[in-house]
Amino acid sequence: MSVIVPLNIIAQDAIERLLDAAFGPDRHGRTAYLIRNGMPWLPDLSFGVEDERGELVGSLQSWPIALTHDDGTQTPLIMIGPVAVDPALQRTGHGRAMMDAVVTAARAHRSDPLMMIGDPEYYGRFWGFSANGTGGWQCPGPFERRRLLALSVDGNPVGGTGMLSPRITIPA
Repeated sequence: MSVIVPLNIIAQDAIERLLDAAFGPDRHGRTAYLIRNGMPWLPDLSFGVEDERGELVGSLQSWPIALTHDDGTQTPLIMIGPVAVDPALQRTGHGRAMMDAVVTAARAHRSDPLMMIGDPEYYGRFWGFSANGTGGWQCPGPFERRRLLALSVDGNPVGGTGMLSPRITIPA
């Protein structure tokens, strides 16, 4: 039986091994890494899945980022991802369980809006992520506009214009 755990109880090298297995060792050049460059992941919104032997088989990290406007001001956001599951266990519900956990925790904490680069059909169907409101967002690397998704956790609209970037001031 698998169990969801706080990711901060997992050794960093185990997380890195899982990410390499799920996405490859060249994953560091992806746009998502550029957006969150230098930011620490947020323990309250990051989760792992351990199998019955206590082995890490899934991880989901959340990052403090921002939409940086032309005048330099920032609108805080939380970037979700990567959502990684051991390749042998993909499509077994572990990713969905971690997403349920992060959306529930974000709502409980009344966090900043969530955003991610992902499949709109999947993340929209289960959690309500949408590209509505992200049309004015830019990224520091290549991206497909339809995959740039956001979710308000408090019902307020998400939008604005600017570049997604690391956050200047991170939450405590």
